[in-house]
Amino acid sequence: MNNQQRHDGLHPLLRQPIVPYIREADFAVRKPWRVPARRLLDYLIIYIQEGECVVHVEGRDYQCKPGDFCLVQPGDLLALEGMTDTITPFAHMDIFYHPEREQSFPTRPGQIDISAFRHLLQPRLNACPGVYVPVRFVPVQPAAFRETLLKMVGLWQQRDVVSQLEAQIAASELVLMLLKEQHDLREERQHELQSLNWVTSFLSLHLAETVSVADMAQRAGLSPSRFSALFRQRFGTSPHQFLLHLRVQHAQDLLRNTTLSQSQIASYCGFADLQHFAKMFKKITGFTPGSIREQL
Repeated sequence: MNNQQRHDGLHPLLRQPIVPYIREADFAVRKPWRVPARRLLDYLIIYIQEGECVVHVEGRDYQCKPGDFCLVQPGDLLALEGMTDTITPFAHMDIFYHPEREQSFPTRPGQIDISAFRHLLQPRLNACPGVYVPVRFVPVQPAAFRETLLKMVGLWQQRDVVSQLEAQIAASELVLMLLKEQHDLREERQHELQSLNWVTSFLSLHLAETVSVADMAQRAGLSPSRFSALFRQRFGTSPHQFLLHLRVQHAQDLLRNTTLSQSQIASYCGFADLQHFAKMFKKITGFTPGSIREQL
């Protein structure tokens, strides 16, 4: 595969150069305040340094306190409200290169209809395959992210050529941190999912036993809630339903290939009694255990 073929095979967004461009940056110091709704053409990154505020994005409210970071993406409907005195360093910026980037601008309060400026609208990071940055996000290295953001805002305000270049470099570092964290999180999630490869064989060997979510979570070294979430992501169902289907599947094999009684099969497959076995078997397969035997 040549370079052109590799390029053509990329997602359309990934074919666009990532060249961050700061449009406006400041250390906003305000009394309790409110900025009416507007729709963004570019990215807005905010750090809550002091005070409390609410970031309203597409009808959802994000209660923010000191130390929080927010990233509002292009096209989002945004309103801001300071509940107390606040200091909120921020930057309006592009992430993807656009030849007309100097014509774009931070939209103003009340500017909701941006249809006339669609040609200036930045692509959304969250539209990239495998990327999802929530509005209120937690960097893996919050201190490094905070210091880079504050450095970027300070440099941009100095307005001389060298400081402007250094500010753009800092902007690139912020974007790199965001995307690298996404890559690291994907690898971590994939590792977690692969760590559940033992589940099917383990449950198949313990069908007759009482196996709780807590037992399996402990074996996986995870909390029960995290284990359940990963389990559903990996297998598409809950641990209880997965185990139930394995039990019924094994029961079908025993009904077809042995002369064991239904009571014996119910016991071997971990059902409390024959009535429970028959009920679950019919619910999952649509047949009674007896009808399976009659088909032989």
